[in-house]
Amino acid sequence: MRNYDPFAPEFWSDPYPAYRALRDHAPGHRAPGSGAYCISRYEDVLAVLKQPETFSSRAMFTVLLNNGKEGFPPLNWDVARFLLLFPLRTRMNPFAFPKARNLIAEDPPVHGTLRGLVNRGFTPRRIAAWEPRVRAVVAEQLGKLRRGEPFDVVEDLAVPLPVTIIAEMIGVEPERRQDFKRWSTALIEGATGAGRARPFAPAFVDSVLEFMAYLRSVVRSRRRAPGDDLISAILAQEPGGSALSDMEALGFVQLLLVAGNETTTNLIGNAVQALLDHRDQLERVRRDPSLVPNLVEEALRYEAPVQIVFRTATRDAEVAGTPIPAGSLVAVLLGSANRDERRFEDPDRFDVARETRGHLAFGFGEHFCLGSALARLEASAVLEALVPELADLERASAQRELVDSFLVRGPRHLELRKAA
Repeated sequence: MRNYDPFAPEFWSDPYPAYRALRDHAPGHRAPGSGAYCISRYEDVLAVLKQPETFSSRAMFTVLLNNGKEGFPPLNWDVARFLLLFPLRTRMNPFAFPKARNLIAEDPPVHGTLRGLVNRGFTPRRIAAWEPRVRAVVAEQLGKLRRGEPFDVVEDLAVPLPVTIIAEMIGVEPERRQDFKRWSTALIEGATGAGRARPFAPAFVDSVLEFMAYLRSVVRSRRRAPGDDLISAILAQEPGGSALSDMEALGFVQLLLVAGNETTTNLIGNAVQALLDHRDQLERVRRDPSLVPNLVEEALRYEAPVQIVFRTATRDAEVAGTPIPAGSLVAVLLGSANRDERRFEDPDRFDVARETRGHLAFGFGEHFCLGSALARLEASAVLEALVPELADLERASAQRELVDSFLVRGPRHLELRKAA
């Protein structure tokens, strides 16, 4: 698969044949367009994720901001407009943004410090306390389906559930929830989809600045009057501890809203889509609801919501027999690792009873997904409620449209109707 490049849209609709070819013939493939070294086998992916001193997470920031390069992009009218509007709308310095500590893009020991601060909002006790509310939102959102009205699994359930819960965790106004989804979609498609062709386009910049200006006002208000919410929890400075700056707090909440919402939305959409494609597995879960937790794990493995993460080689290295020079961009293919036949038997088969231990859908090590427990809780609540309904339902349309992104994978729509 000599022409494979993770940024090339022609591979996004079905990357799995390319993944298999890479694993079999080029496990350390260098993409011809981006120059990224693509790591595709499970053991090699795991090895990269285990070596933050050699493979830096800083790439997660630079890929989304500037195609893997440090600093701001070359100055043009779009970038100049962004630099002018940023301080006017957010009252912050745009040049501080790339320098601020960011959870997804830091390495040890800074990452550990940040993780310790934000972990306050994701303790097992805090997540468990949300279960009744999660189940109540699921029941409310399934109302349309149970009334026999047109129902889209994505728009009517997989989107509103995580948006509602995150918004309530943060403590923001209910009327802002649709804005959160609009901002999240703009960031994903602008930074990881077709919008990359013009990364500072006015429509994208306006959405980002609107989002940041709103979050800045929320962060400032929580500093003045802390409450019993997630932002207040992560802003609280313990004696002798390290506090988050406004920019860092804003970046974390932005990450939480985008990564948390998109991951859970796509996990739910992918799980339902897989069940509709594999009616025998749907029937197994319907007959034995105790399989739901394993169904969630198999959906994560089979169709990882986040397909890829990036690293930068901090020194000359070698992976899968391929020399990787210092400074190189490394594309770590989580979606491929989860389909590696060297780790999972018959990996292209969807099996709700499979032993899924070790899948990498939530990453590994220092950067294991902070919101994984919440995502699992929400997906389990949805599937426990929805599986009994699915036996009598089918897709309303054979057309499949995916989220426009090289990074995340999931259906944009999934409309259901009564089976003929």
